[in-house]
Amino acid sequence: MPVQPWLLLGAALFALGVYGVLTRRNAIGVLVAIELMANAVNLNLAVFSRLHGNLHGQAFALFGLALTVAEVAVGLSIVILLHRSHRSVRVGAASELKG
Repeated sequence: MPVQPWLLLGAALFALGVYGVLTRRNAIGVLVAIELMANAVNLNLAVFSRLHGNLHGQAFALFGLALTVAEVAVGLSIVILLHRSHRSVRVGAASELKG
């Protein structure tokens, strides 16, 4: 099976994630876009792992999934804190949480 379609899919997912991070004003939308970017990286790691015939890339992808889960938990807790204090989940309101 050729590798190029999978790599193009990973690049497209990553580009969509970057577009989402740059254009969203909603904090939940930004978190979803970051999740999309992380999944694109994990897809590329798995594809390169299969290409080279070892499991190193899949192991890195598994660790990446664990880190992504931790990032989502912390991110959602910040979004909940933001909503409780400002009644909004705008990204711009997060700068008002400082000190």
